Amino acid sequence: MHPRQILDRYAITPKQSLGQNFLYDEGLLARITAAAELSPADQVLEIGPGLGALTRQLAQAAGRVVAVELDERLLPILRYELEPFRNVELVHGDILKFDPAAWFDGPFVVVANVPYYITGAILRRLLDGRPRPKRLVLTVQREVADRLAAKPPEMSLLAVSVQYYGAVKVVGAVKAGAFWPRPEVDSAVIRVDVDERHLTDHRPQTTDHETPTAEHEVPSVVGRPPSVTEAAFFRVVRAGFSEKRKQLKNNLRHLGLADGVIAAGLDAAGIDGRRRAETLTVEEWGQLVEALG
Repeated sequence: MHPRQILDRYAITPKQSLGQNFLYDEGLLARITAAAELSPADQVLEIGPGLGALTRQLAQAAGRVVAVELDERLLPILRYELEPFRNVELVHGDILKFDPAAWFDGPFVVVANVPYYITGAILRRLLDGRPRPKRLVLTVQREVADRLAAKPPEMSLLAVSVQYYGAVKVVGAVKAGAFWPRPEVDSAVIRVDVDERHLTDHRPQTTDHETPTAEHEVPSVVGRPPSVTEAAFFRVVRAGFSEKRKQLKNNLRHLGLADGVIAAGLDAAGIDGRRRAETLTVEEWGQLVEALG
């Protein structure tokens, strides 16, 4: 049934403020589910199940699905649509306040049609959390997908922040007409495979105001040498991207380091200080953080 027919039955109008655009193409939903490579052993977190179209497919592929929906108006629809699936747990709540540790005892898979306006916030919430997802398959705005999968010299703080955790690839395009109401822009499906060594990191993170200590150190991962903590990595990266179009050596002054220390660190990492942040790979950021100590 078309989303409009379902919503009309319940006298519900989509909320633009919640970014409600319902994906209803069954073939596309099947491809999204296939991209997640689910097995009966997998636990899935779905963000914004909406009318349950994707949820039904996930429930048939995975062992357990936790579906988090913010809009309480949709809960009666979801309860009705998902009643046959005993492996689905419906949660009324805000994904930005969702605690994975309360629902999952280990790595899980995220599959979702993500509201465009909070894509970055959702990724930060999930990748900063414990436990972390081992895989994310998300339908996002095409421009955001391109930014997430970018390579130098088109990197951004968002790209580095996600690629730090794992490999990002665009799985396929989604035309605006696949949604109702129809959004103004096209979308794309991305897949993020989180590096396995990040999944074993259950230790607390330091904040920007803490001094990293041995108890905060974690195993070496792609883009981060063994001596580099997660907090230190992102502190340097944020400084590097702090002002657009400025050279790296100038932006790094936001760390409060002397020019000589910055110059020595850049030299030790083999990075020209005249470069801009968007030209560095994740691996180069790791080398720079280690060199700056």
